[in-house]
Amino acid sequence: MRGLACILMFQTHCYDSWLGGDARKSTFFMWSQLGGTLPAPLFLFLAGISFALMTDKLQQKGVPAGKIAHTTIRRGAEIFGLGLLFRLQEFLIAWGWAPWSDLLRVDILNTIGLSMMLMGVVCWIVLLFNAASQTRLALGITAASVGMSISLLTPLLWTSWRPRWLPWPMQSYIDGVHNLGEPQAWLFPVFPWAAFAFMGLAVGFVLLSDGARKGGATTFALAGAAGVGLIYMARWLNARPIQLYATPDFWHTSPNFFLIRVGLILVILAAAYLWCRWGAGQWGFSPFIQLGQTSLLVYWVHIEFVYGRLSILPKRSVDIRTASYGLLAIFLSMVLLSVLRTKLKGHGADALTWFYRPVKAG
Repeated sequence: MRGLACILMFQTHCYDSWLGGDARKSTFFMWSQLGGTLPAPLFLFLAGISFALMTDKLQQKGVPAGKIAHTTIRRGAEIFGLGLLFRLQEFLIAWGWAPWSDLLRVDILNTIGLSMMLMGVVCWIVLLFNAASQTRLALGITAASVGMSISLLTPLLWTSWRPRWLPWPMQSYIDGVHNLGEPQAWLFPVFPWAAFAFMGLAVGFVLLSDGARKGGATTFALAGAAGVGLIYMARWLNARPIQLYATPDFWHTSPNFFLIRVGLILVILAAAYLWCRWGAGQWGFSPFIQLGQTSLLVYWVHIEFVYGRLSILPKRSVDIRTASYGLLAIFLSMVLLSVLRTKLKGHGADALTWFYRPVKAG
């Protein structure tokens, strides 16, 4: 699933950066960017599932709640720190034309890190007040409740409840206002994006339950069916004449669109299970799985070759065919980079030993 998110991210970024002229007005471009609404939710959702796996593993080992919170929150802080480092790198590479405010842009890595820290706090509170036999259920229900609460509050925090009293660098983490005076749809504030992480956390604890483990394929089939149900329910709710919010914004803040994307992710989850259990995921090398193992690396690197000064094609000036060739080049190079990363992982000390080995006398 993480590899699929990488591929969807590549195509969205490539076509957005390179297409120009009439190509930017085409139906092809529209669908390309619509596909771009999935990578960030996928990354956050999967961060939530990974967080559930880590928390449950520590709990099964008998690690105290405080220690679990310390470990998980520290991991979130590390990801947040990487997000700040990424912004610094981008600013230095673009030195001379990038505004200083880019250093404080709320990007996806920042939000993943913050979401993990928030999940650590929530899990810590739940673990303190629930018996060991009930923690998975309590954690799952609490995570889903927090996720839906974030989604329901988002339209208000982007409009009438905006925290204008905060300095813009802090306010931007709530509503993505940046320094532009209004919330920006291209940023990744906690509201609504952290909601996907909490929904992933809830699904993660469901998958870890005894019943889900015994169900096997049935569990994932039910997840896919639940996803389809969420999509139809959200579309039905959106069609109602009565709206909850005075200024609805379906594509950016609507809880209905949030539910549709969660439903799509659950369908993808079921499809990914089939792919890995009985499909092409069992045939041998899988670029999806390979990219998913190094998603942070390929995210970090491909940005420079698509949006940065090292862009392999001129920006906003090529047609669909040329941009597609560029996308293919990015995909193949990122798969190669990913393979090199996994092959060399853990062999750094061996490489240094080879480099500094003594020269034999002739």
